Amino acid sequence: MLEIVGLLQNKINQKYNRTDMFGYRSGIPKVRFETKRMIVRLAYERDAEKLANYYTLNRHFLIPWEPVRDKSHYLPSGWEHRLLYINELHRQESAFHFLLLTPKEDEVIGVANYSNVMRGAFNACFLGYSVGEKWQGQGYMSEALHETLRFMQRQQGMHRIMANYMPHNLRSGNLLAKHGFEREGYAKNYLQINQEWRDHVLTALTTRPFPKG
Repeated sequence: MLEIVGLLQNKINQKYNRTDMFGYRSGIPKVRFETKRMIVRLAYERDAEKLANYYTLNRHFLIPWEPVRDKSHYLPSGWEHRLLYINELHRQESAFHFLLLTPKEDEVIGVANYSNVMRGAFNACFLGYSVGEKWQGQGYMSEALHETLRFMQRQQGMHRIMANYMPHNLRSGNLLAKHGFEREGYAKNYLQINQEWRDHVLTALTTRPFPKG
């Protein structure tokens, strides 16, 4: 269920954690979903330690699937700076970085990022995601995409959402197909993953425009 948290929710947040004033800055969208198994919400500055822990715990697992990360990617201090930039993107509605969290919000299950949001005649963005090793194969990302794709289409008016994956990553391909993504092409040497240029399958989800609200 989508919750656009208003003034009342802000007061509740401040009651439980006064440092939330650094995580919920004025003008940043408050987007939050609750499912039976997890919380899916935008990342805020207060999540620096949780994100550093997620990438540290899954460092070796994610290496074959992601670009090379610098040391700051595994440190809370690095994420503090990174989240300042991410929150500015949230404020501008030019990107939406979602966290998949355990019900108590004490551990990151995975991330789902909608980036390079383009408005106007294009109304499009890119989707990227990852799930921690111990949470693999349990349907968490599918559950999160059900909510966040609907948000991007209906609330943000995205007509086209693009997602690309390496040909041997069949699990990712099947996940995207399940949610309506269609193959549109094949790009050779598309992205540098783990210091090697890798081919990618290009897919997109296109829909009729939904009215906002």
